[in-house]
Amino acid sequence: MKFVISIILSLGFLTATAQIAVSGRVTDNKNRPLRGVSLTIKNTYDGATTDSSGRYFFETSEKGDQLLEATITGYNFISQKIAIGSLPIIQNLSLKEQITELKAVVISAGAFAASDKIKGAVLSDIDIVTTPSANGDITSAFKSLPGTQQVGESEGLFVRGGTATETKIFMDGNLVNNFFYSSTPGIATRGRFNPFLFKGTIFSTGGYSALYGQALSSALILESKDLPEKTEADLSVSVVGVGGGIQHLAKDKKSSWGVSVNYTNLWLAFNVIKQKQDFFQLPLYNQGDANFRIKTKNGGFVKYYGYISSNTTGFRTGDLDSLALKDAFSIKNVNTYQNLNWKDGIGNGWKINTGISFSTNRDDITNETQDAANQKFTSTNPLYAFKNFSLINQDKYAQIRAVVEKKLIGLNAVRFGAEYFYSNEKTTYTLFDSIKINQQVNDNIVAAFAETDIYLTNNLAAKIGTRFEHSKIINKFNVAPRISLAYKTGVKSQASFAYGIFYQNPERKYLPGLASLDYSRASHYILQYAKQTRDYTLRVEMFYKKYANLYKTDSSLIGQEVAANNNGYGDAKGIEFFWRDKKTIKNVDYWFSYSYLNTKRNFLNYPTAIQPSFAATHTASFVFKRFVTSIKTQFNVSYNFATGRPYYRIAKNAQDKYVITDAGKTIDYNSMSFSVNYLPNIGKKNPKAFAVWVLGVTNVLAQNQVYTYNYSSDGSRKEAVTPPSKRFVFIGCFLSFGTDRTQDAINNNL
Repeated sequence: MKFVISIILSLGFLTATAQIAVSGRVTDNKNRPLRGVSLTIKNTYDGATTDSSGRYFFETSEKGDQLLEATITGYNFISQKIAIGSLPIIQNLSLKEQITELKAVVISAGAFAASDKIKGAVLSDIDIVTTPSANGDITSAFKSLPGTQQVGESEGLFVRGGTATETKIFMDGNLVNNFFYSSTPGIATRGRFNPFLFKGTIFSTGGYSALYGQALSSALILESKDLPEKTEADLSVSVVGVGGGIQHLAKDKKSSWGVSVNYTNLWLAFNVIKQKQDFFQLPLYNQGDANFRIKTKNGGFVKYYGYISSNTTGFRTGDLDSLALKDAFSIKNVNTYQNLNWKDGIGNGWKINTGISFSTNRDDITNETQDAANQKFTSTNPLYAFKNFSLINQDKYAQIRAVVEKKLIGLNAVRFGAEYFYSNEKTTYTLFDSIKINQQVNDNIVAAFAETDIYLTNNLAAKIGTRFEHSKIINKFNVAPRISLAYKTGVKSQASFAYGIFYQNPERKYLPGLASLDYSRASHYILQYAKQTRDYTLRVEMFYKKYANLYKTDSSLIGQEVAANNNGYGDAKGIEFFWRDKKTIKNVDYWFSYSYLNTKRNFLNYPTAIQPSFAATHTASFVFKRFVTSIKTQFNVSYNFATGRPYYRIAKNAQDKYVITDAGKTIDYNSMSFSVNYLPNIGKKNPKAFAVWVLGVTNVLAQNQVYTYNYSSDGSRKEAVTPPSKRFVFIGCFLSFGTDRTQDAINNNL
C-alpha cells in the first residue's frame, strides 16, 4: 500500500513539474523574420531569443493564463496572452516598427531644408557667405539651387515660372514685407538681413505647408537662432563699409541680448570700378538691429528682433526718347521691422507658437529729365512731361499669429491656428511738380489653418492640411487644401509627392483695380526622389504648376498699369536635378544643379500666352569649395549659366488692343565668381580675436550679360539692360571676439 501511494505521489510531482514547450516565429509587419527578439513569460526567467529565421523555443513549468512579452530595439513592445496547459504552445508574433525621428521618412517634396536638426543640410549660413556669387546675400545664394532664375535687373526670387512677388519670405512664422531694399530701375537690390541671424531655412519651390499663405509660387521660411553659446562680439571692415555687434549671454545661460550696427558707403568701390550709371548720389546705407532671447521654464523661448535701416541713392541714365537728354532717378528709404515670438509648452503635450510683427516702409522717389548740363528739362510735350514726377510710398503692416500643436503617438502630430494680417499703403504721386494724386489701399486678411502629420510606418508618411482665407479688399473667401506623401525606398533614400492649391491677392502697384477682382490661383503637382546622407545629397524632381485667375492690366489715366480683370492663365512644368558631394575629394565640398523649365503665361498686358520675360528654359549652377590646411585658406568658385530669356515690346495698336511689336531672346547668361578666405588664427593658442580675411570677385571673366531690353516710347530704339559693372571686387576683414568662428568657416564641417 505504501508503494502504491509513493507511485501516485511521484506521478503527481512529475506532472506538476512537467516542462511545456513554447515556440513560434517573430516577424515584422511586412512578414520579414526578426533576429534577436527577446521573449519571456512575464515575471519569470523563462524565455528565449529569436534566431536568424525569427524562430524561438523554450520550456516552462508555468501553468494557466500567462503573458508572453516580446521586445527588441526599434520596434513596439508587445504582450500576448497565452494559456499554458499540458500541450506544447506555438505562438507566432508580429512586431510593428517604432516610428522615430532618426529612422522616419521626411516629407520634403518641393522643399530644400537646412537647419541644425537635419543631417546633410542643403545650405547653411556658412554656405551662404562662402558662395562667391551670393556676396553674403541669403536669396542670392539660393539662386545656386534648382528652380530659381538668374534675374539680375530686379530684386527677389523668381521660382519655377513665377514672379518674384509670388515668393514670400517668413521669419519665425511671420511674413516679412520689404525683405529686399527698395527697387531701383535696372539694378537688383539685395536682402536686408544677415544670414547668421538664422539657424534654420526651408526654401520651398512649391507645395509648402498650409501654415503659410499668400504665396502663389514658393515660400522661403527662416527660423532665427536661440541663445548664443557664449558672450561674443564681432567687427567687420571692408571696402564698402564697417560694422560691429555684440551678443551677451547671461550667467545662468537662460537669456541673452544683442545689438549691431552697420554703415555701408560705396564711394571707394565705385571710384575704383567704373559703373554704367552716372551716380550723383552714391549708395549709402545705415542699419541697426537689436534682439533678446529668454528661455522659459518649460524649455520654450521668447524672442524679439527689431531692425531699422535707411538708405539713399541717385543716378542718371540716357533717355531712350532723346539722344541729348538724361533720366535722373533718386530714392530715399526708411524701413523698420519688429518681430516678437513666444514658443512654449502649455501642458498635456500641447505646444503653442505665437507671434506679432509690425513693419513700416517709406520710399521718397524723384525722377526728372535733365539736359547735358544735368539741369532739369521741362517741356509741354507729354512724352517728357510725364517723366518729371515725385512719388512717396508709405506702408504699414501688422500681423498676429498663433499656432498650437500636439504630438500624438510616435511622430504623428496635429496643429492648427489662425492669423490676422493688416496692411495700410499710401501713395502720393506728384506730376509736373504740382498735380497731386493720392491713393490709399487697406486690406485685412483673416486666415485659419489646420494640418496633421501621419506616420503609418517609418517608411510611409503623409502631411495633410487646409487653409482658409478672407481678404477685405477682394471680399471673398478661399479654401486651399494641401497634401504631401513620402515613402522610404532605402536606408537613405525616399520618394515624395506633393499637391496643393495656393492663392494670392493682387500686387499693390496694380491697385486700385478697374473692376472687382478675385484671388490668383495656382495648383502644384510635385514628384521627387531624394537620397541624402551626411556627405552626399541627390535630388531629382518633376513638377507641374497650373495658374488661373492671373491679373490682366490696362493703362490708367496717368499711364500706370492697373489690374483690369482676372482673365489671365498659364502653366509651368519641368524637371530639376541637384547633386552635392562633401566626401569624394578630400577637403572639397561641391554641388551642381540643373533646371529645365517649360512655361507660358497670359497675364499683365500680354496679348496671349507666351514665355514670360523673366524665365529661362535651361539654368545650371556649379559651386566648388576647397580648404588648403597648410596655408589656412579656403578657395571658392561658382559658375552660373542660363539660356537666353525672351524679351518683348508690348504696345496698344489702333484698335486699342495690346500687341507684340518686337520680340527676341537675350544672349545666354554666364558668370564665374571667385572668393578666397584666409584664416590666420587656425592653430594658434588663445588668440585675442579670430579673423577671417575675404577677397571676392564676381564675374571674374567679365563675360557679357544682358538681362532684357528697354524700348523708347515709339519703339524705334531699344537698349540692353546689363549689370552696372562688368565685375565687382570685395575685400574685407571679419573679427570675432569670444567665440572662434573660423573652424565653421573652413568648409562647413567637411
